[in-house]
Amino acid sequence: MKFFIDTANLEQIKEAQELGILDGVTTNPSLMAKEGITGKNNIYKHYVDICNLVEGDVSAEVIATDFEGMVREGEELVELHEQIVVKLPMTKDGIKACKYFSDRGIRTNVTLVFSAGQALLAAKAGATYVSPFLGRLDDISTDGLNLIDEIRQIYDNYEFETQILAASVRHTMHIINCAKIGADVMTGPLSSITGLLKHPLTDLGLEQFLKDYAKGNL
Repeated sequence: MKFFIDTANLEQIKEAQELGILDGVTTNPSLMAKEGITGKNNIYKHYVDICNLVEGDVSAEVIATDFEGMVREGEELVELHEQIVVKLPMTKDGIKACKYFSDRGIRTNVTLVFSAGQALLAAKAGATYVSPFLGRLDDISTDGLNLIDEIRQIYDNYEFETQILAASVRHTMHIINCAKIGADVMTGPLSSITGLLKHPLTDLGLEQFLKDYAKGNL
């Protein structure tokens, strides 16, 4: 399973990168705004800064909602850095843009996916990644993990190469359960990743080891 971090915060990206387990970064307009990154030139520069911090894919989302606008923005984004993946919305024009880019060998991430049918269309259009938002489904009392499971079954049935990027991950158990189901990638906040490090028995065990060492060596 690949680990992506879902943020535009450079310090958090750097911290995740230093763990040695980071495979990429996902961003969106909301995350950019949260970091105070506004204006096209500043946003584009920030994408390059992120790419320079990591070795893996960096999803950069288009703002346009029409096909022509998505193509124009997507072509600009991929010129910024070789690691850029064009992030497109799950809409009619988004699927058309996905097909346009995939036919030209440009990697894409179809986002805001909430049903297996949407994921099927994205795979048919040649998406590199599809991003089902399990956390947002959980928020409305719907089983987000079930969606991941359905997509996995469909993709396996027809050997689609599109990778399932479990998005809107909120906590460590989302990651564990997505790994069990067979999601190819997870993307979430730094806290969900570092949360995997924690277990009370690890802390107690280390504390005891240090106490025992101190008895005979200090």
